[in-house]
Amino acid sequence: MRTVDERGIAAPPARVFQAASEVEHWPAILGHYRWVRMLEHRADGGVVEMSANRPFGPFKWPTWWVSEMWVDPDRMEVRYHHIRGVTRGMDVVWKIRPDGEGTHASIVHEWSGPDWPLIRRPAAEWVIGPVFVHGIASRTLAGIAATCERGMNHEL
Repeated sequence: MRTVDERGIAAPPARVFQAASEVEHWPAILGHYRWVRMLEHRADGGVVEMSANRPFGPFKWPTWWVSEMWVDPDRMEVRYHHIRGVTRGMDVVWKIRPDGEGTHASIVHEWSGPDWPLIRRPAAEWVIGPVFVHGIASRTLAGIAATCERGMNHEL
């Protein structure tokens, strides 16, 4: 399973990278995030527990996962490897790139699926990837873009 979410953002790359990498602030700026907790801090990232809702009309489906996180300011990338939750084993990379006077941001999720015999691939490719992963990542990227375009990195 591979999902790609990307968009142009009318804000400087440094501001977008700050918003993408300071995940503990996400619940304050992204309404679909329930919580983000740094379980272990390291100079290059740490272990982070995240929970977000995937809305379905008036209903909200809660999701939860724990990831190893690496922040690379030189490459303007944030990487994750999910270590707990349904998406255990998933790899994620945020890439922030200059694009004219703004920024191009992308989030790529790659995963071979859950440890469920027989339905592993269909579950990942037909439901978890397009419905949940893309549903949450697209909202996350849109919220980061809106925050950065308003120039509100003081809220981060």
